[in-house]
Amino acid sequence: LEQGSTGLSIAFDLPTQLGLDSDDPRAEGAVGRVGVAVDSLADMETIFAGIPLDRVSTSMTINATAPILLAMYIAVGERQGVAQKQLTGTAQNDILKEFIARGTYIFPPEPSLRLGLDIVEYCLREVPRWNTMNIAGYHIREAGADAIQELAFTLANAIAYIEQARARGLAVDEFAPRLSYSLGCFRDLFEEVAKFRAGRRLFARIMRDRFGASDPRSCLLRTFSGSCGSTLVSQQPLNNIVRITMHALMGILGGHQAIHTACWDEGFALPSEEAAILALRTQQVLAHESGVANTIDPLAGSYYVESLTNEIETRAAAYLEKIDAMGGMLRAIDCGYIGREIRDSSIRQQQAIDAGETVVVGLNRFQTPGEGDPAPALFEADPTVEPRQKARVAALRA
Repeated sequence: LEQGSTGLSIAFDLPTQLGLDSDDPRAEGAVGRVGVAVDSLADMETIFAGIPLDRVSTSMTINATAPILLAMYIAVGERQGVAQKQLTGTAQNDILKEFIARGTYIFPPEPSLRLGLDIVEYCLREVPRWNTMNIAGYHIREAGADAIQELAFTLANAIAYIEQARARGLAVDEFAPRLSYSLGCFRDLFEEVAKFRAGRRLFARIMRDRFGASDPRSCLLRTFSGSCGSTLVSQQPLNNIVRITMHALMGILGGHQAIHTACWDEGFALPSEEAAILALRTQQVLAHESGVANTIDPLAGSYYVESLTNEIETRAAAYLEKIDAMGGMLRAIDCGYIGREIRDSSIRQQQAIDAGETVVVGLNRFQTPGEGDPAPALFEADPTVEPRQKARVAALRA
């Protein structure tokens, strides 16, 4: 904030994502590990102590427990004297991709979907500046989907959410401008750029033709892209710096609104502070020194990129037609179709790496003889976090 930033992002630990208190036996060893532990409103107040909620936008990477965490955030705002209508930010709130790709769900698909749509409806009336869903293909790609599956399943999830919102009587142009999307950046630069371009075309057509959207904002595929951590390897790990730079370039050339660059040590550890700073500097060099951000859609007109965009759009649309024929995304998830497609794709990708057909520098080709394991300064979680958090919960209960 002192450096002028106005956007914050909270990652939550796995127990919080699964609705478990820190002293639950199932939370053992996971408290405060991949994010912050939030067991109570007191924890949320600690997070935002000294941070005025009317001056920042907060993104919360939370799904199954999103209604509870958003309620806590609203309560912190009230205690600061900030009205709900002033709050800005995003709750990921994309529960369908949890069933597909991550597994941090609590309830079955239909009631889970109902809770997610409760946030959409509530915020439409009471927190109008809040982005109510970030529909995430990124995790689907990390689970093993290929580029076409990632795009198709992300849009299929979006269709399911929009249909459910309309069934509640919500007008598409009321809530659709508050939806956002995230997609992954993998290995093939041109394929990823074409995927992003195809996604915008498909989405705009779906919103206009299928849902009758008339507000241009409803037809915008507002996207955030990030480095796929599964592309980063522990062999010759400094090579990951080059990979991450390519990921950022994919996002820029593909027209994203926001980009996340991973840390080079993410292939084998939680990132160190030095690696995080380098990830930030990577974005800054590209933004301010390279000139690649100075024009919109710089690859437009390239025969290869245009033909690849058309191919990905056609193949993703075919997936959407098949899912529609099955009765929609909920049915496709319930019958196991989506899971099988991702699993089979993941196996194919791994077999191609194992056979050397897909080259990963340092992993299956161009190895250095006698190369040992990397020995950078690894991030180490504070071992006192878990007992301290358990003590906080015990004190609150008492």
